[in-house]
Amino acid sequence: MNVVGIDGDVLGDALARVQRDVDSVFDAFLPVPGDTRARLIEAMRYAAIGGGKRVRPLLLVSTAEMFGVDRDAALRAGTAVEAIHCYSLIHDDLPCMDDDDLRHGKATLHKTYDEATAVLAGDALHALAFEILADPETSPDPFTRSELIQTLGQASGMNGMAGGQMMDMVADEEGVEYDLSAVTRLQQLKTGALLAASVEMGAILGHIPPEGRSHLRAYARDIGLAFQIADDLLDVSGDEGKAGKALRKDAGQGKQTFVTLMGADKAREQARALIDQAIAHLGSHGREADTLRALARFIVERDR
Repeated sequence: MNVVGIDGDVLGDALARVQRDVDSVFDAFLPVPGDTRARLIEAMRYAAIGGGKRVRPLLLVSTAEMFGVDRDAALRAGTAVEAIHCYSLIHDDLPCMDDDDLRHGKATLHKTYDEATAVLAGDALHALAFEILADPETSPDPFTRSELIQTLGQASGMNGMAGGQMMDMVADEEGVEYDLSAVTRLQQLKTGALLAASVEMGAILGHIPPEGRSHLRAYARDIGLAFQIADDLLDVSGDEGKAGKALRKDAGQGKQTFVTLMGADKAREQARALIDQAIAHLGSHGREADTLRALARFIVERDR
């Protein structure tokens, strides 16, 4: 993964560490049983372990560590967010959705197993996320656990990721055209909501009151939009081998994206401006926020 020029060594190490740590948490939560549920758990492990950038868990862990939160607790919460992300990718790849054959450089789950197993694996990962957050080992404070659950639930549902996915699906229908405002709203829900929840949940674990999180929300909002603009640019000009998934699908389906609406150069300029703005929101923090700053730069300079 290319992290050159953006505090590469520090960020590369942080990403590699969180990838290993999240895999370990998933491994502990997903032992394969000696009965006929084994196929389901094997499918969950296939989707959840050993793939993905783990940007969301790193956002959560890095935010939590700024406020002195125990890393193990933050990793559990980060793994819960990643479980939601993994379930969404499983369902997104299904023939009834985007119908993709490749994810993270390997066959999609329904291709390796079957569609019914893929649906159940996604459902079970969704449930696992909230099981993790409700566990006192994640936080001994029931009010903190409740707020974590509420935050992730809102970011995942009709007012978050699922709502954005519905808007994206409707965009495929004849006669439906989205302008820049609608595409921005779609992506704030579909992509941005989970990224924002990751930052918010890190602050919740740190017992930061809502009024003390406004700058973090602004940071998360800006990186969320920049993340999607970068994805749209990669879809147009990226390398499928590096991306580990099919590219150029949006253009083939006639979808409106930041690139089609703004042009590649202007979209790239906008993404960089959003990242500069996001980093400025962290001005009240010192070196403890360096990973969040590096992550913001990585979002627009990544190659996958």
